Amino acid sequence: MRHRKSGKKLGRTSSHKKAMMRNLVTSLLRHEKIVTTDAKAKELRSVTEKMITLGKSGTLHARRQALSFIRDRSVAQKVFEELSSRYSDRAGGYTRIIKTGNRVGDNAPMSIIELLPQPGKK
Repeated sequence: MRHRKSGKKLGRTSSHKKAMMRNLVTSLLRHEKIVTTDAKAKELRSVTEKMITLGKSGTLHARRQALSFIRDRSVAQKVFEELSSRYSDRAGGYTRIIKTGNRVGDNAPMSIIELLPQPGKK
C-alpha cells in the first residue's frame, strides 16, 4: 500500500525523477512556459510553487535551498529578484496548466504549464 507517499512515480527511479524535476523546474522558471505531459506538469506545479515561495521569503537560507534544487544561478537570481516581486501580493497559485491534446507518437496527454502573468497584465 502507498499510504502517506506523496507524488507520482512517473515510471522512473527516484534519482531519475529528481533530476528530471530539477531540469523541468529550471526550464519553466527560465522560459516561463513549457510543453510536457499532464502527469509531469501536475508534479512540476507543486515543486515550482515551492521555489517561488522560497524566493518570496528572500532569506539567505531560502536562497541556498533554492540553489540546491535549481540548476542555474541566473535562474535562481530571477526567482529572488523578478518573480518574488511579481507575486508578492499573491498567496500561491503561480502556475497555470492548459491541456493541449495528445502527442502524435504515443498518444500521451500533453499540457502547457506556464507562470501566470503579472497582475494587471494579460
